[in-house]
Amino acid sequence: MNNVRIKGDHPWKTPHWHVSPWNYLPEVTKDFTPPKTVKVHDITLRDGEQQAKVIFTKDDKIRIAEKLAEIGVHRIETGMPAVSPNDEAAIREIAKRNLSSEIFCFSRCMVPDVKLAADCGVSGIVIEIPSSKHLIEQGYKWPLEKAIELSIKATAAAKEQGLYTVFFTIDATRSDLSWLLDLVDRVATEGHMDAFTLVDTFGVLSPQAATYFTRKVKERIDKPVEIHFHPDFGLGVANTINAVLAGGEVIHTTITGIGERAGNTPMEETVLALLTLYGIDTGIDYAKLNEAAKLVQELSGVTVSSNRPFIGDDAYTIESGIVTGWFRNVFEQNPTTVFPVHPDFVGHAPPQIVMGKKSGLDNVNLWAERLNIKLTEDEAMAVLKEVKRRSHDLKRVLTEEEFKDIIGTIRR
Repeated sequence: MNNVRIKGDHPWKTPHWHVSPWNYLPEVTKDFTPPKTVKVHDITLRDGEQQAKVIFTKDDKIRIAEKLAEIGVHRIETGMPAVSPNDEAAIREIAKRNLSSEIFCFSRCMVPDVKLAADCGVSGIVIEIPSSKHLIEQGYKWPLEKAIELSIKATAAAKEQGLYTVFFTIDATRSDLSWLLDLVDRVATEGHMDAFTLVDTFGVLSPQAATYFTRKVKERIDKPVEIHFHPDFGLGVANTINAVLAGGEVIHTTITGIGERAGNTPMEETVLALLTLYGIDTGIDYAKLNEAAKLVQELSGVTVSSNRPFIGDDAYTIESGIVTGWFRNVFEQNPTTVFPVHPDFVGHAPPQIVMGKKSGLDNVNLWAERLNIKLTEDEAMAVLKEVKRRSHDLKRVLTEEEFKDIIGTIRR
C-alpha cells in the first residue's frame, strides 16, 4: 500500500477534515524531511498486551490480527514466542493465515529465541537489547561487552534464518548517544541489521529531542529508521510525528494506545494527525479505526476515556447550548466547521446532542422537533430552566423520558 501526500490547493480543508492552514505554510514546513512512505508497525499483540492485567488468548490474538490486516496495517508484531506455548501457538497460527500484513515477532537477543521465531513462520523479527549503561549494569547485571556480543550473535542468527531484522535498543534515550551509535555500528557490521528502531522506552523525550535523535541516527546509520516512543509524559504522538518529519520510515503504535505503564503511542491519533495536519497518508482504512478500537477494548477489558479523540464514545457528543446552535446551523452543509474530522471518516457513530446543565434553547428545540412536540417560546424557556435544575441535581444528562416528563409538568 503506497503512502501519498494529500495534494491540492487547500490540503487543510477537504470534505473529510478542516484543520489550520498554518500547518502548510512554507515557514512551518521548510525543515521537514519526511520519507517517501510511512509504514505502520502495530505492536498491540506484544507491547500492548504488556499492559498490567491484560491477557489475550490465542483466539483473541487471531481476531485482532485479522482486524489489523483488514484496516491496512503494514506490519503486525504478533508477540514473543518464548513467552509461553500459547503465545507461540498464536504466532504460528497468525503466520499461517496469509494475511495482507507482514507478520513479525519480538525476541530477546538470544539465538534460541531467534530460531524459535523463524520456526513460527514469521517474515521479520524485532530483536531487543538494553542500551543504557545503567540498565545493563543495574537491571541485567551484565558487563557492557556482553550486551554487544549477544546482539551480534542474535542478529547474525536472524540473517541466517532469512528474517528481516529490526534492531531494537531498550532505553536508548537515556543512554550515551556515542555509545549507542557505536553499538549500532558494531551490530550492523559484525552482526546484521535491516533496520534500526529509535526507542524511547520510558517516554522521556521532548519533541525537540525526538527530532534531534532521529537526525543524529540518520547521519550515522544508512538503514531504515523505525520509531517506538512511549507516552509517559503524554508526548508519544508528538514525538513520533517529529521523528517522521525528520525521516523516520516506520511508526510503532497500538490500537487505543494500550500498553505498559502509560501505554504506547496510539495509532488513531498518530495516523490521523499525519494525514490531516501534515498531508502524509499511511494508507490505513481510517473508516475502520473505530471498529478496531472497539474490538481491542472488548478483548483487553481496557476502555478509553469517553472523550478520547476520534474513538471515545462521546468524542462527537454535544451538550453545550452554544455548540448545539452551531451544529443546527452548519452541520448538514459544512460538518467540519463543528468537528475538525468528520465522524464518518473515522467510522464513529453520528453526533449526539444530549440534554443537561450546559444545554440551551437549541437543545430543547432540537429534542422537541425530534419528538414532534411544538413548544412556545415561553414553554421552551421554562423547560430549559427545569432541565438545568434537574441535571444539576442528578449530576448527569437527562433521558428522553425525563425530558418528556418535564414538558408534561410545565404544561399542567
